[in-house]
Amino acid sequence: MDHVSESMATEISELQRLGVVLAGRPPHEILARAVERFPLLAFATGFGVEGCALIDVIARHQLRIDLFTLDTGLLFPETLDLWRRLEERYGVTIRAVRSDRSVPDQAAKFGDRLWERAPDLCCSMRKVAPLKGALASFDAWVSAIRRDQTRERSSTSVVEWDEKFGLVKVSPLAHWSSADVWSHVRSNDVPFNPLHERGYPSIGCLPCTSPVFPGEDPRAGRWRGLERKECGIHSRSERSQLTSLRKERPSDVRVG
Repeated sequence: MDHVSESMATEISELQRLGVVLAGRPPHEILARAVERFPLLAFATGFGVEGCALIDVIARHQLRIDLFTLDTGLLFPETLDLWRRLEERYGVTIRAVRSDRSVPDQAAKFGDRLWERAPDLCCSMRKVAPLKGALASFDAWVSAIRRDQTRERSSTSVVEWDEKFGLVKVSPLAHWSSADVWSHVRSNDVPFNPLHERGYPSIGCLPCTSPVFPGEDPRAGRWRGLERKECGIHSRSERSQLTSLRKERPSDVRVG
């Protein structure tokens, strides 16, 4: 155990040094270095404007990175259309990764509109668990998060160990601002979700995303009325996925 712990500590230290070296470098350089260092590399895109920018970078520089998305079964029609447009524009395939449980099956077991009563559990089943399964065969994964998006993301490094999923996480846009992203998208004519121009700066599942009003935080429209602003994928600490559901329907919850 001591040997394993020491080995992991060394690996994390090396990743920290690599993160410092790559901080501030252009995304294509960060990704090119990641491809060299981690041969089995995947990008999980949620089709936000940041993800679209990274797909453009990956395709433009012909980087060997597997592309997939978490299809929750609850995506906006505009998001599904963007998915098709990106594949056509760049000649790439963006695989669908889905939960083992369909939305109707989820409703049959846990009740309708679970996202309203137990959003942690819903996100866990429809996003976190499928992502964990999808990443099991990779050395590292790419995320499109930025440090200035939320408090939880403010300490994101360009390269770091992702304890939750047990592999390396590469965030080439960590130090970019929203203005940087939009500048890249506009100057390179990158396809993006039209909902961004209709008051949706951050877009997730349809029933959990609402427009943001002037003066509000860009993620105010995610799970409006609740304190949560993360689905759990980028959270650094584990949260109980069952607490709220146990309180409401204790007899229906099964673990394992």
